[in-house]
Amino acid sequence: MKQGTKGFVGADETGAGQGATGRARVPAQPGAEDVGRQRNRTRGGGTDAVPGRTGVDGVRGERTHSEPALPRPLPRRPVQRSSVRGQILAALRTALVTGELRPGAVYSAPVLAERFGVSATPVREAMQQLTLEGAVEVVPNRGFRVVERGDRELAELAEVRALIEIPVVLRLARTVPAERWAELRPLAEATIRASSSGCRATYAESDRAFHRAVLALAGNEQLVRIAEDLHRRAQWPLVGSTPGARDGGARLVADAHEHTALLDALIAGDPDAVRSLMEAHFTGAV
Repeated sequence: MKQGTKGFVGADETGAGQGATGRARVPAQPGAEDVGRQRNRTRGGGTDAVPGRTGVDGVRGERTHSEPALPRPLPRRPVQRSSVRGQILAALRTALVTGELRPGAVYSAPVLAERFGVSATPVREAMQQLTLEGAVEVVPNRGFRVVERGDRELAELAEVRALIEIPVVLRLARTVPAERWAELRPLAEATIRASSSGCRATYAESDRAFHRAVLALAGNEQLVRIAEDLHRRAQWPLVGSTPGARDGGARLVADAHEHTALLDALIAGDPDAVRSLMEAHFTGAV
């Protein structure tokens, strides 16, 4: 997207207002009476008031008498573009998790837009957001390439997630009462149902929801946001893998049951079991 800029050219840039020596002449400064008259003419909307110009105060944005007044209130128009962009972004994220958008493949915004039945603009904006998240990269004059990830990157993400989440959950284990942990039981059970469905995208969403609810108990929004970003990136498929068929779905089911086991340990107030379960959870993160 191109943004226009306004340039300001001074007298000495054009050569005007210079004497024979080449030095810029300083114009005569107005006296107090001149300043007062100029202020009165500008503020009073007299013949000297020029639309778009400022008074001697140098303040821009003040409407002069000759400028048309804006209607009050301004008409309200429904804005749907952001909603479309959000829906496309969610659909593309799902396609990444399921492997429908294949690692290493290049996709153009117009082709994807035709598939979704929308213009290319919201698709391009959604893909640019995925670029910021590291899911895709721009290929000039072609579109966006899905980033290829290997086992090493997945292991690095798991390590960073463990460094962030384990200390937080261990601290929460000492301060959050058992009844608060019990309130998260429905979310843990939802991950088990999602894993049994065999849909990797459905499980990915429920998995993030559970971890987000656990970390939210710390009351740190920045922590939750960073952890979720890492979690989402860890859910993208590896290059050459077949999401959905990976481990025959058994790994998803095992991962989901680790959530309920973790809740049991938190409710029981067993920090050693909590640490052990979380370390194992991140080691085998899917």
